[in-house]
Amino acid sequence: MNASLARASLNLAALPDYAALRARTDAPPGSSWGLFGPDDQLGTLNLLGMNDLRAAAAEVQEGAAFSLDLPSTAVWPSLAPTRRPIEHHIFQRTPFHRDEWLDRFYTQYGSQLDGLRHIGHPEHGFYNGSDPSRFVPGDEALSIHHLAALPIAGRAVLLDLERHLRTCGTAISQDTSHAVSADDLEETRAAQGTEIRPGDIVLIRFGWLHWYLREASPDMRASLQVEQFHPGLVQSHEVLAWLWDHRVSLVAADNFALECWPAAPDSPFFTQAEHVQGVRDPHSGIMHRALIGLLGMPIGELWDLDALAAACAADQRWSFLLTVSPLSVVGGVGSPANAIAMR
Repeated sequence: MNASLARASLNLAALPDYAALRARTDAPPGSSWGLFGPDDQLGTLNLLGMNDLRAAAAEVQEGAAFSLDLPSTAVWPSLAPTRRPIEHHIFQRTPFHRDEWLDRFYTQYGSQLDGLRHIGHPEHGFYNGSDPSRFVPGDEALSIHHLAALPIAGRAVLLDLERHLRTCGTAISQDTSHAVSADDLEETRAAQGTEIRPGDIVLIRFGWLHWYLREASPDMRASLQVEQFHPGLVQSHEVLAWLWDHRVSLVAADNFALECWPAAPDSPFFTQAEHVQGVRDPHSGIMHRALIGLLGMPIGELWDLDALAAACAADQRWSFLLTVSPLSVVGGVGSPANAIAMR
């Protein structure tokens, strides 16, 4: 799809609801494969075509901007055993010159955007049937550079789950795999009086980064690499229905993986082999498989939402203009988010 045409080419009424997606026989059940074209590279970011930038710009009323990216040193030790912090080198040619390079740059180490190469479905494959043998540097198949070229800009809303659930007396347990339901999402939206419009980007604040940065002990932070227990959205078709049926273009949060980790024992996203044979890998049962691999919805993780949430709570206005600028790396899997909210 030509990114320049994305904002004028969608027929929203023609898109099926999530229940109809699950009943598909012409593509994997629960998938959006083919709905945006046989060679689509954008997934649900196509829905930005319903997000009028002129209306989104009108959300900027206070004249304040918020960076949603953590500093490169904020996450330590690594939250994932396969990712390591960058090695930053600075050099000079003269006393009045500085240049630099990075080694060991894991693009999904901190505040990040998961692209459509990141996770596939173990039974059906990667989004839109893309051939994973092409997932090499320099090949354009499901490359992150398509998302950068779109570009990603539009109206966004914040759902402050932590604030709402704490007010209701059901605070999130930040050092556990506390599961948050689709009902919790909807109740938070209703309590805030927030309207989600087709094509909106939805940000979800669990309050996890506040806990990690300001309350967790050094020992607790160190243990998270080997004992990965994180709160987040419960693995359920109801959550996917809530996101798809609201026509969300991108979803991002301030926690480790958007969803609770590890996957709940009753997750519907375990494969048949995992159910019957007990086969397991580190991703068994996770909703990423369906969210990215089947629906084609990019995911943002570890976004710093606290200052934005405080501003939204102060005037009870939870919508804003958002830009996300992933690195334009051809063949890239993910990227630092480079996200800015303006309100």
